[in-house]
Amino acid sequence: MICFIILLVIVDKYGDNNCFINVKMKLSISIKWGVKMTAKIVTFGISKGGCSKSVSSGVTSYLLSKEERVLAIDMDGQGNLTSFLTNEYDICNVFEEKTILEAIQDKDVRKYIIKISENLDLVPSNDFLATLPRMMYRQGIKFDALQVALEPVMEDYDWIIIDTPPALSEHTVMPLSTYSKAGSFAVVMFDGSMFAYYAIPKFLEIIEASKERYNPSLKTAGILFSLIDSRAKENEVMEESIEEEYPGLRFQTIIKRKAATRRLAISGFEENPELTNALEYYIPFVEELKKRAKQEQPQG
Repeated sequence: MICFIILLVIVDKYGDNNCFINVKMKLSISIKWGVKMTAKIVTFGISKGGCSKSVSSGVTSYLLSKEERVLAIDMDGQGNLTSFLTNEYDICNVFEEKTILEAIQDKDVRKYIIKISENLDLVPSNDFLATLPRMMYRQGIKFDALQVALEPVMEDYDWIIIDTPPALSEHTVMPLSTYSKAGSFAVVMFDGSMFAYYAIPKFLEIIEASKERYNPSLKTAGILFSLIDSRAKENEVMEESIEEEYPGLRFQTIIKRKAATRRLAISGFEENPELTNALEYYIPFVEELKKRAKQEQPQG
C-alpha cells in the first residue's frame, strides 16, 4: 500500500497520465480487497487420542471459510480430517499418491490441493503418511519441509489449519515448525480427562522447543476444552486447575459433547438441518481464536 501511494505521488508530479491511471486502478483494488496477507497457521494438537482434534480443525476451517480463504492440511495418517471434509472414507485408494506426504516430498503442495468449497481447500492424507519419518531419514528431509512445500501458496490463503495425530512425532513437530510471518499458533486440545491433563505439559514443551529451534513466530493460542460432558462433576475442578497452572491460556469457550456435532461426519455441512445446533459451541470459539491471533500478530 505504501509503495502504491509513493508511486502515485511521483507520477502525479512528473506526468505520464497512462501510468497514473493504471496505478490508481491498482490502488483502488488494493483498498477494496486489502493488501494480500500471508496466511496465519493454526495447528491443533495433543498427544492423546479422542480429544476432537480432527472435528475441531475441520469445523474451524469451515467457519473461517465463510469469510476468508482457508487451506486445511491433514497431517494425521488416520485421515479423519480428510474424511470429515470430503465424506470419503476409502482414503488409501482415492487419495493414493495425492497427499501431503507427496507434497512434502515434491516441496510444493499445489498439485495436491483439492477444492472443498468456494473458500475452503484441503491437502489430504492417508495411511501412507506413516512413512514420513522413514522418508525424512532416507532423503535428509528436515522439519522445515512443510514450510518449504507451503511457500508457493502462503499468499493465497488467510488461514492454514493443520490437524495432527495424537503423538509427539514428526507429524506433529513439522507443523509446529512451520513459520509464517503473519503468525503461527497452536491450539492445545483438552477433553477434561486426567490422561489429557498430563499430556498438556508435554505438548507445551514441544511447542517451546519448536519455537526455539525452528519457528520463532510460534505461539500457544490457548487450551481448548472439548468433548466435555456437562454432567461430569470434575469439570469445574479441571477448569480451576488449568486456570491456576496455565493462567490466561484457557479459551473461554467450552466445546460440550453434542450428538449433532458428532453426526457432522455423516451429514456434512451442506443441507444439514441440524447444522446450527452442531456448530453452537464452535462459533464463539472461532471468534476467540481470531481475536487471539489478531492480538498476537507480528508487527512489521
